[in-house]
Amino acid sequence: MALFFQFLVGHALGDYVFQRDIMATSKSRHAEIYKTAGKGFPGWYYWMGSHALVHGGAVFIISGSWILGVVETILHFIIDFSKCEHWISLHVDQVLHILCKAVYVYVILQGLV
Repeated sequence: MALFFQFLVGHALGDYVFQRDIMATSKSRHAEIYKTAGKGFPGWYYWMGSHALVHGGAVFIISGSWILGVVETILHFIIDFSKCEHWISLHVDQVLHILCKAVYVYVILQGLV
């Protein structure tokens, strides 16, 4: 349970504490800012990639597994992209992120990484 709790804390930090408003909005390709932003403003994929990498980094730091860190980065990108496309709701987004953490705990406890 301690490992799962650590993953949840890492997730909360990445999604709510360390995610600034500019990242939260600009990670969507549909963000209003892209109607007025100049050519030098980073594309949505930079914001989304950076956000996903923060989460992957948290999983790596907590688990010590770079493989799980990469998996988290990819899955977080896909899940958040789905939310930004309005394919899933915020609630489904958060449930999927938490389920990922539960799977990581299972994989670790089974000695698979």
